[in-house]
Amino acid sequence: MNFEYFCNTRIKMGAGASNALAPIMADMINPDATVMIVSDPGVRKIGLVDPIEAHLTGSGYKVVHFNEVSPNPRDHECLAGAEVFRQEGTTALVAIGGGSPMDVAKAIALLGPNGGSFEDYIEGRVTYANVAPLICIPTTAGTGSEVTRSAVITLAETHTKITLKHELLRPDVAILDPELTVSVPGSITAATGVDALVHAIEGYTCKLTNPVSKAMGAAAMKEIVEYLPKAYRNGADFEARSKMQEGSLLAGLCFGSADVAAVHCLAEALGSLYDTPHGIANAIFLPYVVQYNAEEDRALHAELSRIMNFADELDSETVAIDKMVRGLYAFTEQLDIPTLGELSYVKASDLEHMAEIAERNGSTPSNVRPIAKVDYLNILEQAFL
Repeated sequence: MNFEYFCNTRIKMGAGASNALAPIMADMINPDATVMIVSDPGVRKIGLVDPIEAHLTGSGYKVVHFNEVSPNPRDHECLAGAEVFRQEGTTALVAIGGGSPMDVAKAIALLGPNGGSFEDYIEGRVTYANVAPLICIPTTAGTGSEVTRSAVITLAETHTKITLKHELLRPDVAILDPELTVSVPGSITAATGVDALVHAIEGYTCKLTNPVSKAMGAAAMKEIVEYLPKAYRNGADFEARSKMQEGSLLAGLCFGSADVAAVHCLAEALGSLYDTPHGIANAIFLPYVVQYNAEEDRALHAELSRIMNFADELDSETVAIDKMVRGLYAFTEQLDIPTLGELSYVKASDLEHMAEIAERNGSTPSNVRPIAKVDYLNILEQAFL
């Protein structure tokens, strides 16, 4: 197999690791520079931002805030943040929170110094360059955005999700401090955790996978399946919180140099139409897509089942796949993930449109089994029952 794997992000993980922010920042920018903290109202409200801000200001940095971040971040939010970046003479950014603040910070790091529109970069009219230094401090265990080259943004006018993707968008530093995840509510713990599991599964199985991604994905799957239920049931279980943040990181490293696939295509379609949180959307579709994909490569999916300890080594391919499919349905159910039909705002009349959006997603060709609009629609109809 010919492949390339690259990740230039420095990773620092451990209890209290966020206290090392200022010394790390000192290696990147001048001590009197202006730093923009990108977070969201919820993260700021529960007090996770204040100690980090105090850490920076106490080290001589000027801090400006940008908190206008939605759960599915919008293009106009990123553009507003880029304008603040320029007005304040910002040098570097620190993203604190889940995937949304981190994705917005990536967009600001690109658009702030360079200007332009999202379409300019996606269509190749403007090259990726001169990206501002970025440090990501995740407060959830799910997206892996702290080590990926992508930022997923919703175009508010058309409700279309687009993806900025380039190696220069990988954060310079990822600081993972499990202490910051202990206060995450159970519902968010579950949704973001399954999001990480999907990253690992799709990064492992997609057509763009590679041996390094598969190694990361296998390790992530084992940890997430074991520790997510524990973190969900008891948020104070520090071992489970630490293992989940580690699993999320490994899953990000898995898909970050490969791709995602059909689960994400459906999740992004649902999120673009209804603003459904990304992790919940992924969790809803995961078992259905795995069941669909298993028909394409039974050996691969039996292997997945054994990695996640749904099946034993002596189980046949058929038995292993059946155990995995049933296991994934039970896994999401014990995390109290709603079904598509239980989302009262989803209309049956929109399913075909969702299938069209999913088919147009740039990750559809990466799915291990060829998938078209009719297949997406069948999955949506099954999930809606």
